[in-house]
Amino acid sequence: MSSNGLQRAFLKCEDGSQIDCMFNPETFSYSASNAWSSPNVPGQQTTAMFEGGASGSFSLDLLFDTTDTGKSVTKHTNKIMKLLEVDESVKGYSKEKNNGRPQWIKFHWGKELVSWKAVITQASVTFTYFSAEGTPLRADVAASLMQFEPEGNWGPQNPTSGTPTPHKAHQVQMGDTLDRISAKYFGDATKWRDIAVLNDISDPLDLQPGRVLSIPEIGN
Repeated sequence: MSSNGLQRAFLKCEDGSQIDCMFNPETFSYSASNAWSSPNVPGQQTTAMFEGGASGSFSLDLLFDTTDTGKSVTKHTNKIMKLLEVDESVKGYSKEKNNGRPQWIKFHWGKELVSWKAVITQASVTFTYFSAEGTPLRADVAASLMQFEPEGNWGPQNPTSGTPTPHKAHQVQMGDTLDRISAKYFGDATKWRDIAVLNDISDPLDLQPGRVLSIPEIGN
């Protein structure tokens, strides 16, 4: 508990560690959106196609201050910046497959406000106060975060969200066929059946422009 009786906010990391916010943010807001597309078909009117729920996002403005101890505030700010780095302890990491990602976090503030899993997409640190020796003692941290995977009432997102080895996505264009798409991504037109199975396509000739297809990894 903080000295004013309010529970301080903190970031709960994927590995179980916790980063305490020295001061609560003044405000907290988040946004969410749905993805729709309306393919252009010459000579026809088209209906907007629902492509799923896009990733939610939110931003944080945090203040860290160590003027009471005289120790560098970088002890705290470095923890935030490290969350932008690929973490080898994350499940699914493979140097050989060039597969890795930073940790996700959850933002907690009191008992009621808990964010969904999110990854930091951008962060900046501004040092605003220094000791006579030049040690940074106060810093503002501005961070932008994006939802990592669906949670609770969130609907399906794009095929690249929340998977250690994500699928690629392809939006069908006029004239596209499964064998052409297969040749584009695999260099082999005969692998079109892998795309059909993953996307539950029973009729390969019924490929509607605007549809988003998941493209499996080669060899899967």
